[in-house]
Amino acid sequence: MIHDGPPMKPCGDSATGTVLVVEDSRALQGLLSSYLNDLYGLKVVCASCLAEARAQLAAKSERFFCAVLDLHLPDAPNGEVVDLVQQCGIPVVVLTGSIDAAQRQIMLDKRVVDYFVKRNLSEIEHVAHVVNRLWENCHIKVLVVDDSRSVRTYLQGLLDSYRYQTFAAGNGKEALHLLVAHPDISLVITDVNMPEMDGLVLIETIRRQYRREDLVVIGMSDVAKPGLSALLLKTGANDFIAKPFQVEELFCRVTQNTNMINYVRQLRQAATLDFLTGLANRRHTLELGEALYAQARHGDLAIALAMVDVDHFKSINDRFGHLVGDEALKAIAVALRQTWRNTDVLGRYGGEEFLGLVTIQPGMEIAAVFEHTRAEVAAIDLIADGQRAKLTVSIGFTTELGNSLIQMIKRADNAVYQAKTEGRNRVVRQ
Repeated sequence: MIHDGPPMKPCGDSATGTVLVVEDSRALQGLLSSYLNDLYGLKVVCASCLAEARAQLAAKSERFFCAVLDLHLPDAPNGEVVDLVQQCGIPVVVLTGSIDAAQRQIMLDKRVVDYFVKRNLSEIEHVAHVVNRLWENCHIKVLVVDDSRSVRTYLQGLLDSYRYQTFAAGNGKEALHLLVAHPDISLVITDVNMPEMDGLVLIETIRRQYRREDLVVIGMSDVAKPGLSALLLKTGANDFIAKPFQVEELFCRVTQNTNMINYVRQLRQAATLDFLTGLANRRHTLELGEALYAQARHGDLAIALAMVDVDHFKSINDRFGHLVGDEALKAIAVALRQTWRNTDVLGRYGGEEFLGLVTIQPGMEIAAVFEHTRAEVAAIDLIADGQRAKLTVSIGFTTELGNSLIQMIKRADNAVYQAKTEGRNRVVRQ
């Protein structure tokens, strides 16, 4: 079992995302390095033989979160490089010239993460994709639910080798407690037959709170029970794995389902975030603003709404170019994030305008908050063509709720206009 081998290093040991590639073909080295660096921003250290690999590991093995290794090297024809790298607790992806039943068994015995045949260029690109998934898996939490301690330990060992963060529960009730404690768990793998609360009841309970695209559930049970896979899927499972299972099948299903979760999250981000600044886009800002405004109208809290308008933005674009203008907007967005709290609503309203709603706490000098924002923007050191591009903003805000959120926006917008006419780079309340 994987967990009996050398312990895997935690993800935090390799914050820079560095991959060790050991391959005697310089062309293949270059191709794989290009994919890893250009597509995924991963750093690559290359070696052409066992001796060079040993030297790289001796220098600083903890920098590597993963290694891609040629199984047959001139000075290591029988996969000795795999054993060397695994002794350092580094997950291994193998490249080989061919594969058959005997070779596959060697891969399983050596407990490598995955193996690929070097047939064509598209396969090498897929290797890079798998390596990047290992890097991203460090941030994905998986919950294993099974009443058998040995099964839980085995599954956790397999998932740990793929760098997932894993948790374990002995029954459905324990699993629900862990989901409350760790609401960012992305995947649950659960057995069906368990004491206290079985897998079917657990899945039903999970689906009352989580949609299939928010939390993936994979059910596991004996393949000899007819109709069980269909029952699990109808109950709310995303997928089903029959026991006993092949390790490759488990990883394929886990990867496919975690990919799905990732794609859904990316689509949601694209629908709610401004692509340039990373702040909420106009539509999402107004949605969040309406919710906060409704709370204020009910008397639950006090709010201030501010419009932030970049001064002379057209001149920045005309003088330095639109790319510098984009950098200016991103720098201003950073200043806004740093001076406002995460609980405040903040978004790009359009062009060079930003909209924010701040919850006013007792004793808070709200004008001072916006004055701090103005000063932070004025202090931005943006250099273009060897010159400092001076950035300032005019901020208009109001605490008058009026009859609607739109009315608050109009009042703040009028305050911005007043700030502009009074000389810009100032805060005006209305």
